[in-house]
Amino acid sequence: MTAIEIARRMAALGQKKDACQAYELVLHQSDCPEEKLEAALYTLQSGGDYKVAYTCFLELYNQGLYQEDCLSIMTQAFYEPNVKRLKSVYEKNCKLLSKYPYLFRKDFLPFDELPIRFYPYDDQGYLPFFLREGRFGEYINVKKAVISRNFFHDLENPILARDVFSQYELEYLYDNVRKSEYVARENHVYLHYPDWSVFCSYLQCLNMKRILDDKKIVFLIGDELGLYPIDFKARFGIDYSQYQLKPAGIREINRMIWHTQLSSHNGGDFFNEIFDDHPNLISSPSLLLSELQETVERVRKAFDESNSSAEIARRLPGWNQHLVQELFALRDRTDKDILVAIFLSDGRGTRALDPASRIAPALFFQPHFKVIAYNIFVYSAGLTVLYSNEYEELRRSPIFQNFKYIKTFTPIRRITTSYGATVKFEYQSALKSREEWLAHHTETGELIDSPEGTEDEWDHSIGVVSDSISNRILNRSFMVNRQDRLYTDSVLVRFEDGKLNPKATFTALAAFLDLPYAESLTYCSLYGERDPESLKGNDLGFSPAAIYRTYDEYANDEERYFIEYFMRDIYEYCGYDFHYYDGKPMDEARAEELISKFTTLNSYIRKTWREFYFSTAKAEVDGVPLAPEQQEKLRDSLTEKHIRECMADRLQNAKLLLGGLRFVNKNGQPLQMMPRLKLDPALLEQPLYH
Repeated sequence: MTAIEIARRMAALGQKKDACQAYELVLHQSDCPEEKLEAALYTLQSGGDYKVAYTCFLELYNQGLYQEDCLSIMTQAFYEPNVKRLKSVYEKNCKLLSKYPYLFRKDFLPFDELPIRFYPYDDQGYLPFFLREGRFGEYINVKKAVISRNFFHDLENPILARDVFSQYELEYLYDNVRKSEYVARENHVYLHYPDWSVFCSYLQCLNMKRILDDKKIVFLIGDELGLYPIDFKARFGIDYSQYQLKPAGIREINRMIWHTQLSSHNGGDFFNEIFDDHPNLISSPSLLLSELQETVERVRKAFDESNSSAEIARRLPGWNQHLVQELFALRDRTDKDILVAIFLSDGRGTRALDPASRIAPALFFQPHFKVIAYNIFVYSAGLTVLYSNEYEELRRSPIFQNFKYIKTFTPIRRITTSYGATVKFEYQSALKSREEWLAHHTETGELIDSPEGTEDEWDHSIGVVSDSISNRILNRSFMVNRQDRLYTDSVLVRFEDGKLNPKATFTALAAFLDLPYAESLTYCSLYGERDPESLKGNDLGFSPAAIYRTYDEYANDEERYFIEYFMRDIYEYCGYDFHYYDGKPMDEARAEELISKFTTLNSYIRKTWREFYFSTAKAEVDGVPLAPEQQEKLRDSLTEKHIRECMADRLQNAKLLLGGLRFVNKNGQPLQMMPRLKLDPALLEQPLYH
């Protein structure tokens, strides 16, 4: 029996659940419009997935099939049950705007004459239906947390934007453009709507009350655009120049630019240095999240335990007294408020701010981890969930949760290059920590051949080289859930583009981040110091040396071949050519052969873990001291055991990834590649790196 026959049979027997499942199969598989209409109608009437049915009605209508029937069904099922609410919202907005001084047109259309109907599709959005044209438009979500354009590209003049129909963007403009009184000049937001009837139509699904209170918005309809910018002194008798400049307050800072750490050594310091001196950013270098959280808690404790701002000032020396008083007055202060205050109190990060800027500064923030580790959990049908303790810590952090507006950008670097740089850094760090450990134990007179310890304590004593290959191939954090609050508005930026084509890269990145392109984006600095050496040995400024360095001493060809094969999707997506992978198919035997030749990485793991066991392995068994040669054998044995475990993990990971995994979030929704930053070809200074 065919799917439609099964569905009809189940329906005839009154088995609604089975019939719905069969009809949904028809909707996905059938090419017959009549069958699809039947399936959609049954699914809708019998309690199946209404979105599946809704989508089918829409597709048939847009194809010119059964239009009268489809429109009638959609209107009865989805529009009419919501029309009372839509009308109520419209009338409330009209009432508010009729009294608003900076909307100069008041002839609101009767609800029944509006040219656009909004058919609710889900809890977030609508399908607009244009009555005059008899067509449905694309799905819209007026609350989608995305800033879709570069509103703040030019801060010489008051902000002017056309056809802003996003609730999120309207509130964004309201919350981030400073009051004219605060900047001592005319600074309203001018919103231009060429078509009055379209503007009226959108009042069905917007909340105007949220943006009218401070009278910061000026609405210009049609030819009223010629009024921009209004001379408020001449027209309304308001002279903003009589006011004093007011520093941005803690609660004025509502947006964060999250500079993510995809993995180690992806060029994060370089991007920090580019944005360091921007006049609209409160900037900082990378900060360990753990240390920052400790600082937030320390500051919170100082405020909670103090009875006056003077007492707090004594506990927090160096803080601006005005800032202390402002934060002290916020009785419902949040971790976000405290974080902002911490950044504002550090004059280095606010040194370059423009005090007369039309917009409140954004917080530029890169919370850093010593290591970012991802695990994958494979469920049925190859569905795979990515999980990272570090990312979950960020996602749950009140610091992030209390920022209303978040733009996210993630630097990515050729993965084999980043891998080699990581091994080098870890090895050099291990040598340094070993020297420090020896110096400490020699100075204190403690025996250096018999300390107690566990493997979990290595970063407090002796550093080691990690299994960086496993870390790399499991870290697919460039694949994101676009419904995730932290990645809804995100972009992936190639490190190589920033180095070789800075004009094109940072023009595009500034536009995405909704910043003006400033002179500060043309050079690297750290708290104003030009071309700093952020880490000893790092290349300075726009030097391209880091792009072409292959780190042959720290990575061999088999290791890089393995990485390129298992990360080939991101290589192709980002436009990186394969330098080691030759395009041949991979199987378990070939993966195992490659793993057996990871001699370079294994050598650094062996060197550092042997030193680690020198500091942590017990020098006695059951109270009986081990002879020196026995201690050496024990350390060698433990080290080789660790190497074998790494190799087994690599092979197990390869087996999993060879299974053709489909990555999903915890709700089963597929993950997508983070969008790539698009560069303007006209601004390229050099050919794109491949």
